[in-house]
Amino acid sequence: GVEMCLLLGATGVGKTLLLKRLQNLSLRDHHSDVGEPRPGQHRVGTNLTDLMLHKRKLTVRELGGCMGPIWSSYYRDCSSVIFMIDAANTCQVSASCVQLLSVLSAEPLQNAAVLILFNKLDLPCPMSLVEMKSLFRLDDIITCASQPITVQEVSARSGRGLQDVLQWLESHRPSC
Repeated sequence: GVEMCLLLGATGVGKTLLLKRLQNLSLRDHHSDVGEPRPGQHRVGTNLTDLMLHKRKLTVRELGGCMGPIWSSYYRDCSSVIFMIDAANTCQVSASCVQLLSVLSAEPLQNAAVLILFNKLDLPCPMSLVEMKSLFRLDDIITCASQPITVQEVSARSGRGLQDVLQWLESHRPSC
C-alpha cells in the first residue's frame, strides 16, 4: 500500500503552505529556492500531496482544523503524523494541546512516529519556543506517549527547517 503521513493542526497554522513547500523541495534538487508562497486558502476537507523521498513516494494527507471531530476516521492507514502548531497564536494553544493529546492517545496511532512542528517562527512570536513547550507541557507529553516524538521549529513561509522535516519523513518510514 501507499505510505501515508497525516498532517494535522488547527485552522490557519500553515499546513497547506508547508505541504506546497515540502513538495517543491522533494521534487526539485534540494538546493534550489523554495519559491514564493501564495496566500493560502483555508482547507475544508482533506488534501492529498505526494512527496518523492529518494525515489519512494510518500502521501501526506492534510486534514483541515475544522475537521478535528472526524480526524480519527483517518488514523488507521497512516505510519506517521505531523502535528503543526502556530507559534504566533497563543490563543490556540489550549485547543491545540487537547487535539494533540487525543491524537497521541488514539489506539491506531500507538506505533506511529510523531513530529510536532512549531510554525511561523518568521513572525514576531509572543512566546519563545521554551515558553510554548512548557505551556504545552511537552516534556510530560513526550514522557507519557507511547510514540517516538520529535519536536522541530519551522517557518513554512521562509522555508526555514523544512529540509529537517523531509529528513524526518525519510527516516521514519515503515521498513517494508
